[in-house]
Amino acid sequence: MADSIRVVIAEDESLIRIDLAEMLTELGYEVVGTASDGASAVRLVTELRPEVAILDVKMPVLDGLTAAEQIAGLGTTAVVMLTAFSQPELVERANGAGVMAFLVKPVDPSDLRPAIEVARSRFAEKASLTAELGDLADKLAARKAIERAKGILQSKYGMDEGASFRWLQKAAMDGRMSMDAVATVVIAESEKSGD
Repeated sequence: MADSIRVVIAEDESLIRIDLAEMLTELGYEVVGTASDGASAVRLVTELRPEVAILDVKMPVLDGLTAAEQIAGLGTTAVVMLTAFSQPELVERANGAGVMAFLVKPVDPSDLRPAIEVARSRFAEKASLTAELGDLADKLAARKAIERAKGILQSKYGMDEGASFRWLQKAAMDGRMSMDAVATVVIAESEKSGD
């Protein structure tokens, strides 16, 4: 199950970093990179595009939460936060930073797989919802363009709503275009002529 899942670890304490890498490898994960600071972690994730990044909260150069925000912004990697702290404000900031799961130090090997799998699952759900939201936004924009073009055809040529829709439909079929592409042409022509 874990054999093709690539992981980057960022932890400033080398012993913890080495232990984590060993535990992950024993569980079948592929540790593709390790870092001792947040900036290096962001660089590694950007270059290697692992499925999961495990980041310590407190690190030099760039703290783990800031690194998590930057990694989440890439949209390629699920972030698991590693912490010895559990203050509510830390958890709240981590949620806002795009963190998908938590591990509390000292890490028990039995906690690793569940945290990674939860993070991957939440990440996949978020990616799916983001894609769906983008599709809906595109459909809404297309619908608005079609409605606007119908309005232009109705006012310019005295068509009723049904006739303007059929005209757009026929023009789309004749031109082998989508209706929203035809609508965009109608709108652009109308704006050119000042209508």
